[in-house]
Amino acid sequence: MNWQTIYENWKNDASLEPELMEELIEKEQDIAALKDAFYTPLEFGTAGMRGVIGAGINRMNSYTVRQATEGLALFMDSLGEAVKKRGVAIAYDSRHKSPEFAIEAAKTLGAHGIQSYVFESLRPTPELSFAVRHLNAFAGIMITASHNPAAYNGYKVYGADGGQMPPHDADALTTYVRSIENNLAIKVANEADLKASGLLKIIGEEIDTPYLEELRSVTVNPDLIKEMDSQMKLVFTPLHGTGQMLGERALKNAGFNSVSIVPEQAIADGDFPTVKSPNPEEHSAFELAIALGEKEGADVLIATDPDADRLGVAVRLPNGQYEVLSGNQIAALMLSYLLEAHKEQGTLPANAVALKSIVSSELATAIAAAYDVKMIDVLTGFKFIAEKIKQYEEDDSQTFMFGFEESYGYLIKPFVRDKDAIQALVLISEVAAYYKKQGKTLYDGLQDILATYGHFKEKTISVTMAGIEGTEKIKALMAQFRAEAPTEFGGVAVQAVEDFSVSQRRFMDGKVEEIEMPASDVLKYSLADGSWIAIRPSGTEPKIKFYIGAVAQTAVEVDEKITAFEKKIQALSA
Repeated sequence: MNWQTIYENWKNDASLEPELMEELIEKEQDIAALKDAFYTPLEFGTAGMRGVIGAGINRMNSYTVRQATEGLALFMDSLGEAVKKRGVAIAYDSRHKSPEFAIEAAKTLGAHGIQSYVFESLRPTPELSFAVRHLNAFAGIMITASHNPAAYNGYKVYGADGGQMPPHDADALTTYVRSIENNLAIKVANEADLKASGLLKIIGEEIDTPYLEELRSVTVNPDLIKEMDSQMKLVFTPLHGTGQMLGERALKNAGFNSVSIVPEQAIADGDFPTVKSPNPEEHSAFELAIALGEKEGADVLIATDPDADRLGVAVRLPNGQYEVLSGNQIAALMLSYLLEAHKEQGTLPANAVALKSIVSSELATAIAAAYDVKMIDVLTGFKFIAEKIKQYEEDDSQTFMFGFEESYGYLIKPFVRDKDAIQALVLISEVAAYYKKQGKTLYDGLQDILATYGHFKEKTISVTMAGIEGTEKIKALMAQFRAEAPTEFGGVAVQAVEDFSVSQRRFMDGKVEEIEMPASDVLKYSLADGSWIAIRPSGTEPKIKFYIGAVAQTAVEVDEKITAFEKKIQALSA
């Protein structure tokens, strides 16, 4: 069926939501916009789906939410009544249409007689992960577009272990979702009837309380916090999202009382009116926090993204200004502190393990090695970290200590099985107290780490290629790099090429090794000096990403390498 026919079906459907019908009428002369909205279904993959809110099968709306949920319902139907009774936990963030989409999901499940648990108001993604496990639900749904701009929303599905659904189940779910030909025809139950029958239960504090209680275990040294609290000044911003309610309570429970919330950004607002993008990795998102920090002489500024699974940090420099750290730098500070604190207390397990994605910094690997802690690399996507945690629980082979991705996602305690900015908020505040006691800032602490392990620096280059043409260009670029593998970057020889799509590591001398990971569309080049380059299409956005990881003896040298590698990438991808 071509896009014009699908568009006509939508436009002629008398039951279509009035708001969406108005949009179609307004755009009926804009052929390019209509084609983009209807030429293909919004992609549903292992990470769920994410897109611009609006009318069309390639947009986030009630009907695409119903389709995704109908696929989940059909999957659960196939597994039997016991699974349906376990039900699905549903949470949502502060984005436009998030509450409505959450209820649409519950109504779709309800039409199949499937139990749902919907939070009374917005909640962080990590609490949804916790809720799945706490309620012994079969699955979880999170309505969020993470740190994307205000025009977006999204839908993520979690498995019974609280992690994003593993590949086998995700593939089955995706098959069901894609088998639905007409998302306008999906039947949903009545919300009031579902509540009356108990198939739709509203949840809130009964999940908040045990989650916050578990958060107390994130603190390593309560005495340190008690000693340093009166000297600490923290600034926290939830960037108009879900982080404040639980974040503020978690900090207070941990013993941090001198916390200033950026008032303008404490208001949950899907327009994110005070920022260009609610992304805690960007300096611009910290502008109001910096102003408040300068006024109060804050030790550290901390920001969470709208669904509070990612966390950013700005540290005070020797000149009094603030600098936003990278996700890898934040991870290095937290991991170094965790391992040292546990070593000092005699609580560092002999079988301790840390986990990171293949495109995250090798600085963390060097830190772990110094404490005889194993570092395991996994594919990008926190579900792969969750899978390893589950494996270690089942075979008792390793004790999980820390997991992270360079994209500002961290996990300290496995009562959550996704990145958890509330946990990270508590821990990074403790790390700041640790250095404060030594008369140092987090910036000073980072310099100590680099002086000890070497100057590691990373840079990610994201190239947006939207629309039909963009998708094809991304595919062509990946094919080009596979067909014509570079032999050097910035004058540094390539020693090995890892092609995760075929699970092979090929060395320049012709030797080939198998990579024991699921197949994924990623290329990674290991260089002779310990640096590396990786290339992968984004799984959630119309982007191709180039990752650079450089290592050198000095800050100047590592910057020079980053520049040289970047020039080579630009030349190859032009």
